[in-house]
Formats: sequence, C-alpha cells, structure tokens
Amino acid sequence: MIGITSFGLFIMAALLMNLTPGPDTMLIISRSVSQGKKSGIYSVLGISSGALIHTFFAAIGLSVILAKSVFLFTLIKLIGATYLVYLGIKILLQKSSAMEISDTSSLSLKKIYMQGLITNVTNPKVALFFLSFLPQFIVPNTSHSTISFVILGLTFVMTGTIWCLIVASFSSYITEKLRSNSRMEAVMNKLTGIIFIGLGIKLFQTKAS
Repeated sequence: MIGITSFGLFIMAALLMNLTPGPDTMLIISRSVSQGKKSGIYSVLGISSGALIHTFFAAIGLSVILAKSVFLFTLIKLIGATYLVYLGIKILLQKSSAMEISDTSSLSLKKIYMQGLITNVTNPKVALFFLSFLPQFIVPNTSHSTISFVILGLTFVMTGTIWCLIVASFSSYITEKLRSNSRMEAVMNKLTGIIFIGLGIKLFQTKAS
C-alpha cells in the first residue's frame, strides 16, 4: 500500500487498542445505560469526530516533518516506539480498575455529541498516541505521506467506531460482563501490554537493521 508498511500489524494493534476498555468506552457505556442506545450512539459519533480531528492534525504535522527531514521523522518514530513500550509496561502494571462508570446527568443529544467530541479532542494522551503510533507504519522516503497518514488514521477511526457502536448497542450486557468479571479485564490489559511492548521492540529492531 502507498507509503505504508506492516498494514496487517497496524490493523491488529488498532483493533486491540480499540477493544481495550478506556475512558471513551466508559463514557459510551454510561450514556447508553443512563439515557439509552441513541445517546450512546451520539457519544460514539462525538468521540469518532474527535479522533478524525486528531488524524487530520497528525497527518498534516507529521507530513511536514517528513518533507523537511527524514532524520527528524525517524527520530520521532524511535521516540514513538519508546512511548509504545512505556504504554505496554504501564498497562501490565496497572492494578486499579478502569471499569468504573461515573454517573451522568440527562443531556440533549447535541450536548452528548459535543461532550464526546470535546472529551476526545482535549485529551493530550489521544494526541500523543496518534503522533507515536501512526509514524511507525509509514515509509520515511514516501512521497505520499499525507495520504498514507490519512489512510492509517481513517482505518483506526473506522475500527474504533464499529466497536464503539457495538458497545453502545449492547451496553447493558457488556457492562454487567465487564464489571462482574475482573479476570476478563486483567487478561485484556495484559494482552494489550504485551502486544505494545512487542510492537515497540520490533520497531527498534527494524530500525537497527
């Protein structure tokens, strides 16, 4: 694919990241449980819109960096790989549960959408993840870097949106399962941590060869 390397690995990592419960998932579940499926779907649309904005800025910014300096872009990839290893270790060592669902007051669908959008856009961890994750699958000497970044970003957003819509549709069932089964959460966290550490190490080895 144009300017993209290890696309299959990217999809696997993106799916795993989307499947791992986090703040966005909890927001969707809390809205779906407290206000119904429609409210959950509007939360999904807001969060996905925020992810699209992150994709746009990451694609533009990283493409400019790549056009100016392959060395600087490679340095960013190495820093990003380090960050992915850090994320993996952090997830493996995580002891407190991320499955707490906060109470949500009744809001209009427009406000629910905006809440999801603002929550995602203003989360610096999301921006840092996009800046660290996307460059790992871009060929440094590609002449179509913007298109490559957009393809990767849209793929990530699409897989995430599909999963979040499933969460919103079956939130009551999923909520009970996740909250009552701490082992399921622990297994998912460990699997995600191992994958991210392995991904970071693989990227280091690739750049060293």
